[in-house]
Amino acid sequence: MIEELLRQDRELARAKINSETAKIPWQELQRFFAAGKLMLVAADIDLVDVVYAFQQDEVEQVKSWTDKRQLRPVSDDQARDWIANDSAVWAVVVKPWVLVQQID
Repeated sequence: MIEELLRQDRELARAKINSETAKIPWQELQRFFAAGKLMLVAADIDLVDVVYAFQQDEVEQVKSWTDKRQLRPVSDDQARDWIANDSAVWAVVVKPWVLVQQID
């Protein structure tokens, strides 16, 4: 019974996170980039999983992603590329960060 309630709670939390993600033009995120508040999530990781890990304070999981560079600050080169290509990204706010993921 407890396991089922925890599963339902996790599913509700993930659904809420998913509803908070948005496709947004990179140009609208430049001020966050300039403030050092943008983190790039690797394409092979579910953006919702990363947000959930942040919200649940899963320090070891977040550290693992950062150690593997699957979660890292957006580089200047990546920012220039997105500007040059007028790109959009998936984004979600996890204070104080904005997590972004490239759209293929």
